[in-house]
Amino acid sequence: MTRVVVFGVVLALLTWWLHRRLVRATGLTRPWSVVVDVVLVVLWVLAVIGAGSGEVFDTGWARPPGFVGWAWLGALLYLVLGLLLVAIGSLVVRVVARLRHRGESADQVDLSRRRTLRLATSVVAVGAVVAAGYGVAEAARPRVVRVRVPLRRLPPEFEGVRVALVSDLHVGPARGVGFTREVVDVINAQKPDLVAIVGDLVDGTVSKVAPDLEPLADLRAPMGIFGVSGNHEFYADDGGRWLDVWERLGIATLRNQRVALRRGEATIDIAGIHDYSSPAPYEPDLSAALAGRDPSTFVMLLAHEPRQALEASDLGVDLQLSGHTHGGQMWPLRYLVPLQQPSVTGLDRIGNTVLYTTRGVGAWGPPVRVAAPPEITILELVRAD
Repeated sequence: MTRVVVFGVVLALLTWWLHRRLVRATGLTRPWSVVVDVVLVVLWVLAVIGAGSGEVFDTGWARPPGFVGWAWLGALLYLVLGLLLVAIGSLVVRVVARLRHRGESADQVDLSRRRTLRLATSVVAVGAVVAAGYGVAEAARPRVVRVRVPLRRLPPEFEGVRVALVSDLHVGPARGVGFTREVVDVINAQKPDLVAIVGDLVDGTVSKVAPDLEPLADLRAPMGIFGVSGNHEFYADDGGRWLDVWERLGIATLRNQRVALRRGEATIDIAGIHDYSSPAPYEPDLSAALAGRDPSTFVMLLAHEPRQALEASDLGVDLQLSGHTHGGQMWPLRYLVPLQQPSVTGLDRIGNTVLYTTRGVGAWGPPVRVAAPPEITILELVRAD
């Protein structure tokens, strides 16, 4: 509840700033000034509902208005960025105009500047709405991405194994059981040998959001379905309780653990650790997960964040599968991801460890993706030459 209140206060201040930029700065007159202010207040209410959906409010009634509120936050990102550029440009134009038109009246100069400001603000507002609309459509269309992963120590018996990698559904506030069902159907249609789930399936509490994960019980893969926690499992509820829900759905949760997978005469280890930022008593412990293993055995690690590959490389992990970044989710945010993570998306190498980071299939916060389409990844494991 505290997070929702803080969010509401911050968003209220931002809404007031938008009023200043959209109404006061442009000199918008009645009745349009009233219309804009009413729309801003309504969108603020919807966004607060969205922030509380799945945690404070029941998703049965809160998800539809909350979806609109979250989508507005997607448009808000581009609106704020655009208006900041307009404000800077307006300041420059004002200074230049004062210098160039010293003989003209201040009223004439201000009138010309305000007309230009209205036009620029209108263009930004329309552009922000269009970008968010495109992003909503983009986020609603998960697609299959197929990637061959060359691995030096992969046993010949595991050549061609197909791993379905899925992450970051974020069901709850904006997405529900129908979205989970769509993801499950896409995965099963690919007939993978193994399913790897690398966290952030939910945003919300077990009591309000757990039913949205029920279709996961229908996942099918002959070598097993494995999962690890992400950071969002711990935000609104106890992450251990969420992992218990996954277990009931048939997902083998790896809680700083590993299991051996056999194919023919060969064996590989699949290990899983908690998220990098998990609170006590769920801190990640890769050393514990790998303790007692034969170091000559190939090991695949499931870890929510790419930065966990730094330790994985030191401890001899061959392949790490991660999510978390969303590929930035909304351009230009992808350029901020490297400040925290060593990889944004796709196939990479961190030291001695091959890393694949999926963009994820859902969206956190706004159900909006721009230049970072959602993916369900089918990884084909092959031996490196």
